[in-house]
Amino acid sequence: MTDTARIIAIANQKGGVGKTTTSVNLATAMAACGRRVLLVDFDPQGNASTGFGIKLDARRDANSYRLLTGEVGAREACYKTDIAGLDVLPAIVDLSAAEIELAEVDAREFRLQTALQIVVAHYDYIFIDCPPSLGLLTINALCAADCVIVPLQCEFYALEGLSQLMRTIQMVQQGLNRHLVVQGIVLTMHDSRNKLSEMVANDVRAHFRNLVYNTVIPRNIRISEAPSFGQPVLIYDLKCAGAQAYVALAAELLSQEKEAV
Repeated sequence: MTDTARIIAIANQKGGVGKTTTSVNLATAMAACGRRVLLVDFDPQGNASTGFGIKLDARRDANSYRLLTGEVGAREACYKTDIAGLDVLPAIVDLSAAEIELAEVDAREFRLQTALQIVVAHYDYIFIDCPPSLGLLTINALCAADCVIVPLQCEFYALEGLSQLMRTIQMVQQGLNRHLVVQGIVLTMHDSRNKLSEMVANDVRAHFRNLVYNTVIPRNIRISEAPSFGQPVLIYDLKCAGAQAYVALAAELLSQEKEAV
């Protein structure tokens, strides 16, 4: 690995496509591979924090909202999980007010990038779980990131809005972060019994070709159950199909990184 973390934004402005599930479980899988990982919960809903069992009281004083406003530093805001090598920078609902509060602040698009500089040398990977929007929070994540992974649900409306996300990424590349690249698109909530899932998967692969990961995340009840126990599915049930898919996705990501080097 390099001396600084590889920063990966998990983004799609469409809700319910598996962004948080992918963030939580991909981060866990990478930690299981011996990497030092930080997951930044950048969604005001705070679901990634809940997915690791971090209670609301434990994140009131140190969280991504207070990091963005400069009230706390990144080191103070990082929460050590029970998973070796994996830390979480949690979120609270106050984060939703940040877009308004920072509207008149200079260089507001770079607040997250600046705040993370103090910890980039301490991790191999930093994953940012983005909110389901293309507002200032997501722009901050894209400005801080080296690359983007886009979770895409295998359903009829999957491609709707993806072109808007790609335009936003292109805008950031041209004006704010010329090093940003799309690392890949991961197909989620795939149901092999459903012909529509196969049709969507084939359409996405035909259009985006090598950008689409070979690994497909299945629709899996164990993935849905895990957050209610405050655990990633890899901890909740490592042997289930969903957990094994995220292990395979982590392996693909590591292979991509090796080829890039």
